[in-house]
Amino acid sequence: RIINNGSISAHVPREGSVSYTATKHAVTGMTKTLSLDGRPFDIACGQIDIGNARTDLLEGIVEKAIASGEAPPPSMDVSLVSDAVFNMATLPLEANVQFMTLMATKMPYIGRG
Repeated sequence: RIINNGSISAHVPREGSVSYTATKHAVTGMTKTLSLDGRPFDIACGQIDIGNARTDLLEGIVEKAIASGEAPPPSMDVSLVSDAVFNMATLPLEANVQFMTLMATKMPYIGRG
């Protein structure tokens, strides 16, 4: 089983993140292709699109928001991501989570920016 690390940015980009967003779009394409190519070998491939988990990457976004006088973006504990990946990984190979989106409940998704 392969679980790729996607991002909300593959669906709804954040300003100033062209390289990151383009890369995450590529991950989505890779996930879809690997899902097809892996079938004859019983290899399942899925993707988890992660929102604002509290990591070093988010810390820079939080600092920028605070410096601009804005509220920090809603976030979630990174351990929730590991729990979700564990659940995806432990499914029997007859089942697959193709795409999962995991984000903080109050995180804007549609129309963020």
